[in-house]
Amino acid sequence: MKVIICGAGQVGWQIARHLSGENNDVTVVDNNADLVRRATDTLDVQGLHGFASYPDVLERAGARDADMIIAATHSDEVNMVTCQVAHSVFAISRKIARLRSQSYLDAIYSDLYRRDHMPIDVVISPEKEVAEAALQRLAVPAAFDTEKFMDGKAQLMGLRLDEDCPVVNTPLRQLSDLFSTLRVVVLAVRRGGHLFAPEAGDQLFVGDECYVFAPNEDIPRTLEVFGKQVHKQERVVILGGGNVGLAVAKALEAKGRGLRAKVIERDRRIAEHAADALERTIVLNGDALDRTILHEAGIARADAVLAVTDDDKTNLLAAVRAKSEGCPFAIALINDPTLVPLLEPIGVDAYINPRATTVSSILRHIRHGRVRGVYSIGDAEAEVIEAQVMSTSSVAGSMIRDIDFPEGVLVGAVQKGEKILKPTGAMRIDEGDVVVIFAMASDVERVQQLLQVSVDFF
Repeated sequence: MKVIICGAGQVGWQIARHLSGENNDVTVVDNNADLVRRATDTLDVQGLHGFASYPDVLERAGARDADMIIAATHSDEVNMVTCQVAHSVFAISRKIARLRSQSYLDAIYSDLYRRDHMPIDVVISPEKEVAEAALQRLAVPAAFDTEKFMDGKAQLMGLRLDEDCPVVNTPLRQLSDLFSTLRVVVLAVRRGGHLFAPEAGDQLFVGDECYVFAPNEDIPRTLEVFGKQVHKQERVVILGGGNVGLAVAKALEAKGRGLRAKVIERDRRIAEHAADALERTIVLNGDALDRTILHEAGIARADAVLAVTDDDKTNLLAAVRAKSEGCPFAIALINDPTLVPLLEPIGVDAYINPRATTVSSILRHIRHGRVRGVYSIGDAEAEVIEAQVMSTSSVAGSMIRDIDFPEGVLVGAVQKGEKILKPTGAMRIDEGDVVVIFAMASDVERVQQLLQVSVDFF
């Protein structure tokens, strides 16, 4: 597949890294020559310095025979015009644009993206994706990472194992015997900074970060088995009233059911806008690092604090300050992946990586086969893929133990009709089944080949 990626920032670079690693023909375009050079020096891609929306630049990038264009520059308008040019001049069949402005995302203007208007096949909203990720973290506060699968009926959870975890030093095979009715699968473990897919004889140790997959009904019991307590998040303080903080506050208002949120925003203009947009949420204008404003927001009585300003370091410091003032649970928005190892030592419980959520959202729309969901783990180290099995797939009609999965690829769950089942070696995969699979980045292409027979974007 020939793909043009417009924008060589972190999102564009990560998408290029995924696709070039799967032997696609990738060209990266950016008006920043240094970013183009970084992409071509570190990845197996072609690079072009220039403005992505210019027809002559796209022509030189190979748009005449491109299968897909992904517009992920920092400008909504450039992304939109790029897709228009790709459609009108070069007839590129698949166009994905990243859009940030809420005005462009309003449902009442959705007709804008029809093929005879502004032809964009898929619109990705980073703020919307990040707000959803924040709500998922709040829903499962014991997890440092979460993602929904199977139409929201199952979840991937990242759980850090503490000293009081009942299952440490226990082989995974024994866990399956002890909790035979529990439909939970440990898909991956990060130990000493290294991510790997565990085998049945492997044990879990204190300090391990485990990625486990379970249907919603089994999540409370799963958390109990892994030594995690379930706390209701009824009072939330949101630090930052920009697009992400406002989206989370609106979602919490919509949920109702006794949920109460307060927002702290430093910029008076943004704070006033948030106050006008929200109905029941109190918005305070002040510095989230100021103890006085935190006390005014009732931080000591809050169940959780969510730091989502546009500055990573402010989010980290504000989360730590909130915990020191009595808040038991802190989530921080972190763009820079090199800061993530600092979270545990300073006491931040969970984080949201906006680039990872955006990359996962884009990958969902460019994977081959009947891929329904993709979640990128860590620094694009691995993926959890949800796909529907087609009749022509090589896995259809085979038992799991007979499928030629690469070593380290694990099946997390199989959905047959309305039932979500824990996979076993003797389970047969049939046409129409939905499977959730964990694969290291180097194995994703092989997993895709097993799930499909022809190039099919959905």
